[in-house]
Amino acid sequence: MRICIALCGLLLVAANTHAGEREVSLDWLKTVAFAAHQTDYSGVFVYQYDNRVETSRITHVVEPDSEYEKLESLDGPRREIIRHHGQVWCYISHKMVQVDSQQGRSRFPSLLPEQLSSLSANYQAREAGVERVAGHNTHVILFQPMDNLRYAHKIWAHTDSGLLLKAAVLGDKNKVIEQYTFTQLQIGGNIDRSWIGAQDSAGRGVGVAPETAKGGTAINSGWVVDALPAGFRKTKEIQRPMRGKHAPVTQMVFSDGLSAISIFIEPNDEDEDDRNGLTSRGAVNLHHKVLDKNLITVVGEVPPRTVMQVLDSVRYNGK
Repeated sequence: MRICIALCGLLLVAANTHAGEREVSLDWLKTVAFAAHQTDYSGVFVYQYDNRVETSRITHVVEPDSEYEKLESLDGPRREIIRHHGQVWCYISHKMVQVDSQQGRSRFPSLLPEQLSSLSANYQAREAGVERVAGHNTHVILFQPMDNLRYAHKIWAHTDSGLLLKAAVLGDKNKVIEQYTFTQLQIGGNIDRSWIGAQDSAGRGVGVAPETAKGGTAINSGWVVDALPAGFRKTKEIQRPMRGKHAPVTQMVFSDGLSAISIFIEPNDEDEDDRNGLTSRGAVNLHHKVLDKNLITVVGEVPPRTVMQVLDSVRYNGK
């Protein structure tokens, strides 16, 4: 009898383990990917990294013509970001400035790409249980990389809408490197829309002609990267002015769907300090070195070894 009970227990554990390792359906991943763009929501979330915590309030609404998003920092200096029609305005120091709308890094809760083919080629998406976040039920999904050149990602998606309510980047031994999580959230219902198209005495608001940040020009620079991890594809290559730089900087951006790697190439200023070395902030690692009178900088949401591997493989191949 005891043997029978023991065998039943082992079978139950095996069944639960197998259930916990089921692959996530593509249809559900598509729902999660589009939820951040198709759902009305408003709430407060925290971003944790390197023993630091930043708190923000986000409001997102969908209108017949497009979607609108307002992000307000609740810590430190006041900052407000408004996104609409693929354009981004940043209100800081009493000035509204239009900024680059095609940043290499995804933003919470819009972390999953609309095109999911790259994810399935580079990560295994598996169910990891059901949990509550900010009072809402969520399905937990673990994205396990196929190699050791990128981080694992864990997300908590709202059971009904698919909206991401929590997201974490995991390093060695599943240590949390950085994490976003809603602490208060309203999904649907009467979301405040009074800020859409509104103006105040400072001249803020969607529809106002702001000061425009200088963008970049698409180029073929002749620089190549020989040792990118499998699955990373170039999303843009531009030349752009950057604050504090004496000459335009070449920027290449690569992505595997969840993570991005940016490479910056600029003439090396002899009067600047030696910048060789590795620095980190949360899941982002930065490494740079001087190569043939150029300063090469690699910034990526990947482990330090990957950043160094990419940096060592950057070379000029001519035009």
